Amino acid sequence: MVDIFALVEHRQGVIRDITYELMTCGRTLAEKQNAKLTAVLLGYNTDTFIDNLKSQAHRLLVIDNEIYKEFNAETYQMTLAEIIKKQNPMLTLIGHTAFGYDLCPSLAVHLGIPFTTDCLEIDVADHKVKITRQLFDGKLNAHVSLRENPSYILTLRSGSIPAQEGTLSTEIEKIEAPVSAEPDYRKFIEYIEAAVGEVDITKADILIGIGRGIKDQANIALMEDFASAVGGVLACSRPIVDAGWLPKDRQVGSSGKTVKPKLYIALGISGAFQHIAGMKNSDAIIAVNKDPNAPIFNEADYGIVDDLFKVVPVLKNKIVELKQAKG
Repeated sequence: MVDIFALVEHRQGVIRDITYELMTCGRTLAEKQNAKLTAVLLGYNTDTFIDNLKSQAHRLLVIDNEIYKEFNAETYQMTLAEIIKKQNPMLTLIGHTAFGYDLCPSLAVHLGIPFTTDCLEIDVADHKVKITRQLFDGKLNAHVSLRENPSYILTLRSGSIPAQEGTLSTEIEKIEAPVSAEPDYRKFIEYIEAAVGEVDITKADILIGIGRGIKDQANIALMEDFASAVGGVLACSRPIVDAGWLPKDRQVGSSGKTVKPKLYIALGISGAFQHIAGMKNSDAIIAVNKDPNAPIFNEADYGIVDDLFKVVPVLKNKIVELKQAKG
């Protein structure tokens, strides 16, 4: 029976959300191919990780060693190369994160295995791996069939597959580390956390996301008034940060923060995939944009094609009215 591998990503003692998305994707593919999903965990003092991963895969392959306490792409590459050569999985799934960007290409080249990054969807049919990825800032989906090969390495975009609870009976298998130390030429030094701003957008129930469609910095005050009136917090896409209109800690997206509010209102945001990656798992999404072909409408539950400066006052009054009616 063939295997599908999914790499566990963790940081500072916490399993990252992308891991559970990879497991969900892997379980779906394994069921379809009559395969087994193996979660691969490289870490140190892994008992808590193991408890959190039970039921996520058919097998959990664990290497517990202090050299894996923090991520080092070189150490991971040497370790995974040995495991993959010995076990020859059909697919190895890695998150399309800073972790994955660093690891996947060099690992694939080292092994001589075909790889594709930033996949939105992954499927296997008729012994061919088929993936979907985006082009032109998310305006076009490309459906790609990879050339036939016994094994592949793929990275999955964060937020593209909603994580689901696992129901499998997981077999735990612990093996010895095939490497003994970090290489001298590349070592982990420390994590440097970004300064925490006055607002944590990741904890807000209502977020008002603004993009270049607000036109001018002077209109930030209007957007802040709208956010305050509806009980929300102001967030933004990257162009607003690049222009210096809002601080970096308000940015939503792959180079900003990932948010999951109950309501996300996107004002003047076209919806480049980098931004979509950070907010697509919101419970409800309302988009306002003058461009009917803006990619943001592909993710929105409700869309309004109009000038946001006409819509915002009406939307504000309606939301305030609804909130007051609920008490």
